[in-house]
Amino acid sequence: MAHHASAKKRIRSNEKRRIRNKAALSKVKTLMKKVFDSESKENAEQNLKNAVSFIDKTAGKGRLHKNNAARKKAALTKFVNNLEK
Repeated sequence: MAHHASAKKRIRSNEKRRIRNKAALSKVKTLMKKVFDSESKENAEQNLKNAVSFIDKTAGKGRLHKNNAARKKAALTKFVNNLEK
């Protein structure tokens, strides 16, 4: 257990960050699933727009590596582009 006040604060702040990061990554997965489960191309395009926006925000804040974000966006875009109307 930590003895210094600064170490105790670090434990608290790390836990807050862990929860925030986990929630963000969970939302990314949910948004991706919505794109892949879309019935129509129009619906998929709208879901893609929301997913890409959130993935960019998440990567910008450092919760997701930029290459990982780019790979996810590429996979989603490729899926939507191959959908038929």
